Amino acid sequence: MSYRQADGSMDLAQLRTFLAVYRAGSITAGAAQAGLSQPTVTTQLQTLERQLGGPLFERLPRGVAPTPAAHDLAARVAGPLDSLAAVTGGARSDGVPVAEPPVLLGGPAEMLAALTLPALAGLVDEGVRLTVATGLADDLLADLRVGKLDLVVSTIRPRGRTVLAEPLADEEFVLVAAPAVAARIDRERLRDHDLTALAGIPIVSYAADLPILRRYWRHVFETRLEAEPAVVVGDLRAVLAAVVAGAGISVLPRYLCARELAAGGVVTLLDPEDAPINTVFLARRVGGPARPHVDRVRARLLDEARVWRACEHVWLGDGR
Repeated sequence: MSYRQADGSMDLAQLRTFLAVYRAGSITAGAAQAGLSQPTVTTQLQTLERQLGGPLFERLPRGVAPTPAAHDLAARVAGPLDSLAAVTGGARSDGVPVAEPPVLLGGPAEMLAALTLPALAGLVDEGVRLTVATGLADDLLADLRVGKLDLVVSTIRPRGRTVLAEPLADEEFVLVAAPAVAARIDRERLRDHDLTALAGIPIVSYAADLPILRRYWRHVFETRLEAEPAVVVGDLRAVLAAVVAGAGISVLPRYLCARELAAGGVVTLLDPEDAPINTVFLARRVGGPARPHVDRVRARLLDEARVWRACEHVWLGDGR
């Protein structure tokens, strides 16, 4: 497949625009990265598609999905275009500097809201731009590998040689309830692992299969949790709100409910010596051109993770 115009020359502007849309996952975000208007981006993509003889993207209600031809084109041109950008130092052919594109950051919505974005507010004030995506770790890491994201806060350890992962924090999980609900539970029996102490107490869960609760039960009580949740809501912040309101018990990351614990809105039902934890990683791609703003975001998050440790909200993954 050829990526050249009829006169034999390669249209770098169209390829840059294509790569921006491919990595951003939408025409709007790609236009912002490329510093172009949305109609201009659409026109350039249509021209490129005519030259290639087929569509590059499937238009979705929110964003675009690359076709196989787009994946093939991105694999061929991403490296050379990134290298060219590094050589030119981010300047246009007329010498006018080009603003560094937004840092494309992904992660779990709850951690981004509670810790990550507040930590980066100062950088935004200094001119760093962010485009943030939320989702499941596997999906976000897949986007990182193909260049749709620059950094990912991942709740699973990334695999493969194309991604470099650094331990960012250990999130500790706690079993919590509102004080009124906790008063109905014999915590002495619970400390003795007598789970009949929880009989009749509703469970609030992130998912119907109770993934976080079952992990806690397995780690702390050494048994499998067999129960039906009373409330299922796919956002841990909403789980916390339901628990505070007295809907039932749940297991949550300590950082997420630290304020409510301090204020007495929820209480821990157990404080095991060996609480279950999950290491969170900061992942980035290996290689590629220098991106000063990406480096600044990475450095800020690693620094802020030390602050989180000092505040006892979360702990760095230091082997404890």
